[in-house]
Amino acid sequence: MAVAVAVLAACTLTLLAQAPPAHAAAGGGRCAGESFSANRAYAACNDLPRLGASVHWTYDRATGDLSVAFVAAPAAPGGWVAWAINPTGDGMAGAQALVAGPFSSSGGGGSAGASWAVRTYNVTGYALGEPGPIAFPASDLAAEIGADGRVRVFGRLGLGAAGYGGGVLNQVWQVGAAVSSGGVPAPHAMGADNLAAKAKLDVLRATTTAAAGVDSATRKRNIHGVLNAVSWGVLLPMGAIFARYLKTFQAADPAWFYLHVTCQLMGYAVGVSGWATGIQLGKESKGVTYTDHRNIGIAVFALGTLQVLALFLRPKKEHKYRVYWNMYHHSVGYTVIVLGIVNIFKGMNILGVEQRWRTAYIAAVCVLLIAAAALEAVTWGVVLRRRKAESKTFNSASNGHLPHSV
Repeated sequence: MAVAVAVLAACTLTLLAQAPPAHAAAGGGRCAGESFSANRAYAACNDLPRLGASVHWTYDRATGDLSVAFVAAPAAPGGWVAWAINPTGDGMAGAQALVAGPFSSSGGGGSAGASWAVRTYNVTGYALGEPGPIAFPASDLAAEIGADGRVRVFGRLGLGAAGYGGGVLNQVWQVGAAVSSGGVPAPHAMGADNLAAKAKLDVLRATTTAAAGVDSATRKRNIHGVLNAVSWGVLLPMGAIFARYLKTFQAADPAWFYLHVTCQLMGYAVGVSGWATGIQLGKESKGVTYTDHRNIGIAVFALGTLQVLALFLRPKKEHKYRVYWNMYHHSVGYTVIVLGIVNIFKGMNILGVEQRWRTAYIAAVCVLLIAAAALEAVTWGVVLRRRKAESKTFNSASNGHLPHSV
């Protein structure tokens, strides 16, 4: 049983550690058939590797002007789309963004059928902030939504003073599901495609290449997920199974205790590392808070710490308070396991992991549940046989003749 769980757990962690594959978009793909209003035309285009988006552009070397059209579908009707150049990095912080949405002329948010407009944002952190001027002079800004539900964002950016001698830009793009009545774009999803929506754009050679490898923030999130999945989600349940079922068998005493303690201490140690990475991610993700996930994580860590400390206060078997300690230990232990597994799935939703990753972890949990159910049946069989044998021995002694006194 332990071997099977370990194999499945290893498969789960391997899948969790993987990052979405980077794809280089081929120039002249689906984007080549795109047509625009007002006789707009562009010298080059590329299909972007995430979110079903594409970018079209004409770059004037003499003036340093970049005429661009970005095409993407909002995450939901009435949502928003954005395309940006980042002169200082390859992520959201520092991006000079063109954000298109159903913004009303009064500055608020419009309905899904409202006319579309473009606002500029100088993004300094993990939130858009307020609209305002960006580092590149922006003109000819416009947006429209097509019959296919995709939004076309148009603009001209003056790159002459930015020093892009090589013509390679860090581009970032994104889609969101809603714009508030106050005209504020709602935060975008944190799925794998959303987090990886960035690439290099070579305006001179007409190529777009997805950023190679995994950025540091995504790597930290993956590590956080892996550590918590293996600790709270696998090792602690295994340790509980060892304690509940193996101690029924006399031949497994005291081996079950050492297996239980080993699993729980290893799980706690790895879990502390996962909790610490989560705290660090929270500090680095200013403006982004996952309240339920954070609160459950804190509760799991606190209860797990109490479990470890309780080992030093465990009364001896014959002590009158041992029964109360057992009640506390079992209830808190099962609570930690249940909350830990729930929070792992919440973390998967936040990361937007692919279904195969969920399936792999669900399979590992199912193996643990099936093993527990099977051992529960076996344990009850052993207990009932033992009670039957003890009852027969007692009845035999009661019905027998007492020895004659000498």
